[in-house]
Amino acid sequence: MSERSTTSYRRLFEVRLLHHYWLDNGGQIFDTLPADMQAARLLGYDVRPLLRVAPTPSTLKRLAGLRCLFMPTAQGFVVAAPGEATFPTDTAFSFSVAIADGQCLDYTALTFRAQAIQEAADPTDLSPTRVVYRYKADVPVLSNLTGVKRDFGAGPVLFLSRDYPAPAASDAVESMVLSAGALLQLTGDNPGAATEQLGASATDMPVFLHQGDVPAIAPPAGVVGAPARGVQLGDDVPDDVFALITLTAVRAGDDDFSFVDGTGAPKAPATVYEVRLKNRSTWWTYLDKRTGAQIAAEPQPLPLTFFGNAGTRQKPSRGIVKAQTSGARITRLVSEIYI
Repeated sequence: MSERSTTSYRRLFEVRLLHHYWLDNGGQIFDTLPADMQAARLLGYDVRPLLRVAPTPSTLKRLAGLRCLFMPTAQGFVVAAPGEATFPTDTAFSFSVAIADGQCLDYTALTFRAQAIQEAADPTDLSPTRVVYRYKADVPVLSNLTGVKRDFGAGPVLFLSRDYPAPAASDAVESMVLSAGALLQLTGDNPGAATEQLGASATDMPVFLHQGDVPAIAPPAGVVGAPARGVQLGDDVPDDVFALITLTAVRAGDDDFSFVDGTGAPKAPATVYEVRLKNRSTWWTYLDKRTGAQIAAEPQPLPLTFFGNAGTRQKPSRGIVKAQTSGARITRLVSEIYI
């Protein structure tokens, strides 16, 4: 009789990618919904038609060498490890997030920033071996080493986004900023952008993906043409990257964010991280479907959601959002509703 060996696996960590367009109920944010409604939302939620996640090539090799498994799920993805496995404290994994359905950009905040690919080089280097660097602008990098947590009463929620920044002169439409403890979102580009309040207390809100998650780029000396913020492309970072997720086994100073215990074994229960994508808020404008003339308009921007209706009239479809501009500056984002 031949021998057969089996390996038992357990979760090493889980990452949930939660989009509030599919979770909120009109003007009511997902985290404030009754528990049974939250459970129903998550039961019917599936991010895979919207976003595609894959380990980077170096992580794929590392996972194989450690006999770990990567598994996409309806809420994001899970990495599982052999039951007896232990990990050094500096073990790190990275994952590339790409857009699976381009229409989701119409109702996702911050996507008016073009993630353009730019080449950069040293203009004084005319040698045949001249190096040309490739960068992609405005790609966020999310990490358990820099993420923040919130406690909504049932224990800490570990967000991979950094804490929100203070306002800056360079903030563009849909930037999220802190002001006197409140969470504000710009409804146009600076200078002189108006804001809407998302929450009177930012600590009572989830931490959405925001402009502060995009790292500054420091190209080599003499190299010009790189964007101010984003990531460098290469063998480990594909051209279609929308966001990068990097996770390290141990976070010194805040063990909640570590995914292994003091012996290097996976924590029990496994650590769960969250990435929250903010649904877009727009100015709802009502037009006569025969003449195109404006009939009415909401007095403030309202969130776009699949469930519920933040307004008192017909809500917009998932169609294209239009940007009103003054020169190169966006002044507001508009959803046109023909009635």
